Amino acid sequence: MGWISPFTLNRLGMLNMNRRNVDYIARYNDRSAYPLVDNKLKTKLVVAEYGVKTPRLLQVVRQQHEISHFREMSADLAGFAIKPAKGSGGKGITVVTGRDGDEFVKASGARIGVDVLERHLTNILAGLYSLAGASDVAIVENLVQSTPDLARYSFQGVPDIRIIVFQGYPVMAMLRLATKASDGKANLHQGAVGVGLDIGTGKSLNAVQFNRPILLHPDTGLSLGNIHIVAWDEMLEMASRCYEATGLGYMGVDLVVDVEEGPLLLELNARPGLAIQMANGCGLLPRLRAIENLKRPHFTPGDRARFAMEEFHKR
Repeated sequence: MGWISPFTLNRLGMLNMNRRNVDYIARYNDRSAYPLVDNKLKTKLVVAEYGVKTPRLLQVVRQQHEISHFREMSADLAGFAIKPAKGSGGKGITVVTGRDGDEFVKASGARIGVDVLERHLTNILAGLYSLAGASDVAIVENLVQSTPDLARYSFQGVPDIRIIVFQGYPVMAMLRLATKASDGKANLHQGAVGVGLDIGTGKSLNAVQFNRPILLHPDTGLSLGNIHIVAWDEMLEMASRCYEATGLGYMGVDLVVDVEEGPLLLELNARPGLAIQMANGCGLLPRLRAIENLKRPHFTPGDRARFAMEEFHKR
């Protein structure tokens, strides 16, 4: 992709970082709500009151002495995920996908003992992965099993879907696929693939890796042009419901599709990145302004999701 002039970016309605920070995050996100989304445990508890499902909580480790219970709790588990409640960017998340005798098998295939996991829990409590190094809490969740139709596109990691929600309206969405370069994580800055999704249908539009357009997944070799997300309207309504749960006017909502439980919320982000515009091949500004200019806002999550599907559908 060559150099793009500021005139072209304006014509495409691209939202830049300064405008995002001043006109949307600072204006629409009350800082008092930040602790709700910067702490995965608080997020999980608050969205449950609004009917938004998250991966099943298996254990919360708040104190060092509680780590001894982890060994007993995990003895019969085939898979789970350990997360720092205040972590960001996927740091400190360990995913166990199976057992091999007394050892646990990670998503990468590596074998580790329970002593390694106990040390990891200690590091989380000490704040090794938390924002500003503050002391933290470890949460252990049930393993998410992605649906086969989506999992086949991703390299090792679970594909997730980022939806930008503005004033309760889902305005733009992107599927994130892990790669070898991203070390199995769905993080675009580390080399994951971003696939823009049509808000109206949940079908794929464009795909990018390292901000460059691609047609095939670099590791699986599969075409990225015909992906269709199931239960799309349900996912949009879930994302919209997070507005009532947190009060945040501008946020990123990260969802996965579990093979048994359907759509689940992974986490919320009060400062979502802007790469979603590259994946969609269009800017956020026209959609954000369309919501700001509404004369009669919709009051229910379902109505807002249906409005967005009709208004922002790529025809």
